[in-house]
Amino acid sequence: MKKLLICGIAGHMGGNILELLKDDDSACAICGVDLHVPENFKGNVYKNFKDVAEKVDAVIDFSSPACLEGELDYCVKNGVPAVIAATGYTKEQLKLIDDAAKKVAVFRTANFSVGINLLVKLVNEAAAFLGEKFDIEIVEKHHNLKKDAPSGTALMLADAANSAFEEKKPYICGREGIVGARGREIGLHAVRGGTIVGEHDVLFCGEDEIITLSHSARSKKVFAAGAIRAAKWICGKPAGLYDMKALLADL
Repeated sequence: MKKLLICGIAGHMGGNILELLKDDDSACAICGVDLHVPENFKGNVYKNFKDVAEKVDAVIDFSSPACLEGELDYCVKNGVPAVIAATGYTKEQLKLIDDAAKKVAVFRTANFSVGINLLVKLVNEAAAFLGEKFDIEIVEKHHNLKKDAPSGTALMLADAANSAFEEKKPYICGREGIVGARGREIGLHAVRGGTIVGEHDVLFCGEDEIITLSHSARSKKVFAAGAIRAAKWICGKPAGLYDMKALLADL
């Protein structure tokens, strides 16, 4: 039985993880880190990582970038692998993740959905096949409480498309005013409203035809299930930075 620490345990994603773990016979949440305590959770919930007393097998973090430094310090000090599921990190914070991955196993991806990771593969293959004759635009839609834009998944999709080109394309986030004719860029556009879980469309726009690759998440449980799967998988792995591509390749 894998013993998990959930950072952001009282949030929406923390609740989804706890719900899924109720019927899981190979993993359980024994404690959490959050400013609040979820209802009906019997384990300890700490306000910061330095107070955590339990010995855990892995950390799942669905909180915010504000928790990152304390989390990585805890994981490195205790040799605990981390599954980082939050987005919106600064370049400095991404460097902290890279540095920690030299000492412990760190699993990080912008999206834990198996479907999204298949979409990433398809976008890369489409960009390589269609080449410069098709313009690439990405439209992402999320709920009105999401703080970062464009989404981490949209950037992951843009990177997947861009990796097909030797001369990398610049990213343009939205357009306004008289911008002139379109260049070689990849356009990224963010929609925020209501309770949209997550929708991503990648448009390849050519002469007289448009190819659209899409993914729509109907529930946040798909992300929680992926994070739990990653936490089980990363236990026992050597130090390094892992992602869904590595997990899926190991199945």
